[in-house]
Amino acid sequence: QVQLVESGGGLVQAGGSLRLSCAVSGRAFSTLTMGWFRQAPGKEREFVATISGSGSVTYFTDSVKGRFTISRDNAFNTVYLQMNSLKPEDTAVYYCAASYYVVSRGAYEYHYWGQGTQVTVSS
Repeated sequence: QVQLVESGGGLVQAGGSLRLSCAVSGRAFSTLTMGWFRQAPGKEREFVATISGSGSVTYFTDSVKGRFTISRDNAFNTVYLQMNSLKPEDTAVYYCAASYYVVSRGAYEYHYWGQGTQVTVSS
């Protein structure tokens, strides 16, 4: 069983930064494609970023390109989402997810999900 636990969410002013972490257990981390998704109240879950097992391939949704960075440390079974220049529209619950598939941007392709961590950006 793969378990994922997010941390690092909080309240930040617009223009500020946060780093989210996702600790993964239960399976060899380097074999998993990892992703970050977010969901704001009343909205559908939205793809944010994904990273391949080796860390060599990444993709971002257009709205966060140039501001967010996804990375992973396979020695510590952890994936990160560095969020800079945060905007109020980034406010959401952020979810870490894991997939057995090659890098994917579809939520339905992810097999395991964390509990989510709240990110609130004030204007």
